[in-house]
Amino acid sequence: MIWITAIQSHPLTFRWTFVAPFTGWSSGLTLRADKLALAILIPTLHLGEKYMLSFVRCLSFVACGWLLLISTAVTADGILTDEEQEFHNGLLVLDSHVDIPVNFSTPVIDPARWQRQQVDVPKMTAGGMDAAFFIVYVDQSYRNAWEYAAVKEAALNKFRAIHRMTDQLPGKIEFATTASDIRRITSNGKHAILIGIENGFAIGQDLNLLRDYFQLGARYMTLVHNGHNDIGDSAQPQERFGDQEEEHKGLSTFGKDVVREMNRLGMIVDVSHASKNTMMDAVTHSAAPVIASHSAVSALVEHARNIDDEQLELLKKTGGVIQIAAVDDFLRSDAQGIFEAIEVVRKEFGLYTYDMDRIVNGDIYTEYHRRLESDVYSKIPRATVKHLVDHIDYVVEKIGVDHVGLASDFDGDAGIVGWDNAAETANVTKELMRRGYSDSDVAKIWGENLLRVMTKVEEIALQLQAQDAAPR
Repeated sequence: MIWITAIQSHPLTFRWTFVAPFTGWSSGLTLRADKLALAILIPTLHLGEKYMLSFVRCLSFVACGWLLLISTAVTADGILTDEEQEFHNGLLVLDSHVDIPVNFSTPVIDPARWQRQQVDVPKMTAGGMDAAFFIVYVDQSYRNAWEYAAVKEAALNKFRAIHRMTDQLPGKIEFATTASDIRRITSNGKHAILIGIENGFAIGQDLNLLRDYFQLGARYMTLVHNGHNDIGDSAQPQERFGDQEEEHKGLSTFGKDVVREMNRLGMIVDVSHASKNTMMDAVTHSAAPVIASHSAVSALVEHARNIDDEQLELLKKTGGVIQIAAVDDFLRSDAQGIFEAIEVVRKEFGLYTYDMDRIVNGDIYTEYHRRLESDVYSKIPRATVKHLVDHIDYVVEKIGVDHVGLASDFDGDAGIVGWDNAAETANVTKELMRRGYSDSDVAKIWGENLLRVMTKVEEIALQLQAQDAAPR
């Protein structure tokens, strides 16, 4: 089969990408068409590539004509008016959480090409995603010298992968470490690439590693992940590591030192995944505002990963931001169990949780996704962009529009109907506009709030460094 996908890159222009699955063959063509995205299946013809390309180009023109005829009868979240698209294009769109696999930025998973992963540079361009934190994620494990050494190497591999990406694509993307970097890079028409660390287990018990990671470009760190670590308690203790409900009852003594050093360096403290006591401790002990980089609100969906009203009020009091994540079971109560159902399918295919390289590139891709559709998505409802914005609405009503932002959590078991890859990013803007958010409020939600926090963290770091340098 040949997939033809139309991705809007201009109010009246589509980038058509032709891909023959399992062969790696693809070509691109830009056409003038109405504002509609679609996927069409065409039987594969046994022709040479030269003749196949001619055939597909001809067929694509026919498809364009068909689209123009029916477009006035179609309603979908993905259709933007000229005004909506122009407004979205003028925003600074910053995604606070994009995961990567271990072999990211290699020929296997090449961010320069439109591939099966949810985020690559072509999709960022198509969806108007100007900047993103790419994540150095490390899995929680046992706390011993061998695991500390292993997790350090795992983290460094991902740092290298992100830097490799920016080195390979200097004309399209640029590495950023400050809020002013982000503004400069995006104003020049390039994508700003930042680094966040997910799981403080990456530093083990070594503050020097935290400093090393900062020098490599990390500008936020999620203190914990699934399972307690030496910094604090997780919202999701793991029995396989012998976790009790709480170990530290908040931040550990080492955890308080970590927060203090993050403040001094200018690294944002991230409290997503943290237990309530750990989150409250982190916010209280931090000299700078903190973020929840990819969470949602428990008043709408009771989930261990979501933030309650008391936590929201503390975020507001200290100038922080919650970044609402595009994760089905965070956003929709009747989507609970979807992650566990996906895990069942994965185990049947011999996949582990973050085995994205095999999922997107292996021979199992088609059958794996067919099984997800039949065994999971047909039985458990998925969240939509409307559910995502419901959570934004709640935060705005509760603590104000200055304290909320957006995170896709793409390529980390996330994505919702309407925002399932970076190319669909403008759909969120459309829904925010539909609900009556002002231009300035949409700008705050999409990036300005997080940039404000980042700027404040940088300012406080300079103050703390000056205090350390002052004669005593």
